[in-house]
Amino acid sequence: MIALFAVLDPIGNVPIFIGLTSDLSEEKRRSVFNATGITAFILLLAFTLLGQYILELFAISVDSFMVAGGILLLVISVRILLEGWRSPSKTRIGVVPLACPLLVGPGAITTSLILVRTVGFIVTLIAVVVNIVIVWVTLRFIGRIYKLLGETGSEIIASITAIIVAAIAVEYIARGVRNLL
Repeated sequence: MIALFAVLDPIGNVPIFIGLTSDLSEEKRRSVFNATGITAFILLLAFTLLGQYILELFAISVDSFMVAGGILLLVISVRILLEGWRSPSKTRIGVVPLACPLLVGPGAITTSLILVRTVGFIVTLIAVVVNIVIVWVTLRFIGRIYKLLGETGSEIIASITAIIVAAIAVEYIARGVRNLL
């Protein structure tokens, strides 16, 4: 559950959420964040339920997906550490990029697949629900959280989380390679 929380990174993403929605009214921002939470939940639930079948359809092993997802996750976290998060155009906020790929990207998908394999479906489903509730609460109180943390505090948390996510990515790569050999 902690790995999924680290990969979703709702607190570390606060500056990104604020930056992407700064010019929206409070009502529009709430609507965007509701769509973000619902979409993230549906995507994570879909991969928790169907991820293994999708991999089988394309003849991809979980170990290969673990290596590929780990590499992508490592690249993303290193990019965030070195360059910061670059916002896409304001016209693309909402489901894309907030829900996917910001929250539910290769890291969250890989993590949900690995969790199903290592701790089982029920525990993974509970982890998904708990983490999406945390995401929703974060989005609901994003203005207060940002004021509490400040810009510097939010950036520090985002950087620390990126390092943790990079370490998780390396672990995915190592475990996947070890299992493939």
